[in-house]
Amino acid sequence: MTPTLYEWLRQSPLTGIFLTLLAYRVALSISRRYHGHPLANTVLVGAGLLIVSLLALGLSFDEYFRGASFIQFLLGPITVALAIPLYNNLARLKRSAFAILSSIVVGSVAGVASAVLIAVAFDMPPQIVLSLAPRSATTPIAIGVAEAIGGIPTLAAAFVIVTGIIGAVLAKPLLTLLRMNDDVVLGVATGIAAHGIGTARVFQISETAGAFAGLAMGLTGFVTAVVAPLLVHFLLS
Repeated sequence: MTPTLYEWLRQSPLTGIFLTLLAYRVALSISRRYHGHPLANTVLVGAGLLIVSLLALGLSFDEYFRGASFIQFLLGPITVALAIPLYNNLARLKRSAFAILSSIVVGSVAGVASAVLIAVAFDMPPQIVLSLAPRSATTPIAIGVAEAIGGIPTLAAAFVIVTGIIGAVLAKPLLTLLRMNDDVVLGVATGIAAHGIGTARVFQISETAGAFAGLAMGLTGFVTAVVAPLLVHFLLS
């Protein structure tokens, strides 16, 4: 590879887009090859492939993100589009509205409290504790909350991604083990614990589960933004 071509690859936004799409395509093929096995999750495999690619090419995250940011922009329209399958399940939503809302509030509070208490128990530095607090919210909200309470936004984003991958991998097997086979339960639980990454995973299982995961993801972000600063102040005071 000539230096000129290498520099062009480092500076071109097309590199980030190409690597992201290629990693996703390979990850999707692996997931289908193993029939959607949790450990063959497309986000988990795709992220691993991207990390290896960036290390092999010597690209920094900032250089990669010049192109990948265009794909991230699509998260907004995709999130709004989740309202369509939810509308198709409006009758089930009305029947279970109170239970769903209660679960989201309790789950959001438990997510923040457990992250903070476990981090404190392991004697982690204060900034890491504060960065962990909004880990169950979707990335843009988690970054904003972490910045507001004194955490590190980039570290908060990393915790969100790791949380989402773990939730996407474990949600379905765990609920199957507990003999909870209702798609609404799967969707709400995954949306609360694993935000967008988990939502994408359960959409592969059921449109109903994906619709309720999208609802839970959005409301969990809202509740987390409200309660996280209050809980952190209470638990750390």
